[in-house]
Amino acid sequence: MRLDQLRPPLGARRARKRVGRGNGSQGTYSGRGVKGQKARAGGGVRPSFEGGQLPLVKRLPTQRGFTNIFRKEYSIINLDVLVARFPLESEVTPMAMKEIRLIRGSLPVKVLGQGEISRAITITANKFSTEAKRKIEAAGGKAVEIQA
Repeated sequence: MRLDQLRPPLGARRARKRVGRGNGSQGTYSGRGVKGQKARAGGGVRPSFEGGQLPLVKRLPTQRGFTNIFRKEYSIINLDVLVARFPLESEVTPMAMKEIRLIRGSLPVKVLGQGEISRAITITANKFSTEAKRKIEAAGGKAVEIQA
């Protein structure tokens, strides 16, 4: 047997019912009953119609607030993680963070001030929290901001 010879068994496929072609096929009303909204061409109710009852979409509490379309997403990383993962005399940049898999994707980097820093370190990132910048400079390091 070949694929081009495959056919469905007899009686498995039925021809569609052709209505509205005279009284010989489906009678006077063509299977639509007598008058009314559902008997008209293009008639019927929308799928969400609940018979006049207050629809589900109106019964549920609505979504409050709004979504700021100008919001900027950042990959965030804390100071204690940077200090622990980078050796003493290394340059901390977003590319270096990506290489050791501290961050993923292509989002800009923001450094937050969690943890303590005891040595001078130069960190390059797109943004710093006030606390992170204060701790880096207090330890004798530099916080270099780059524009993304």
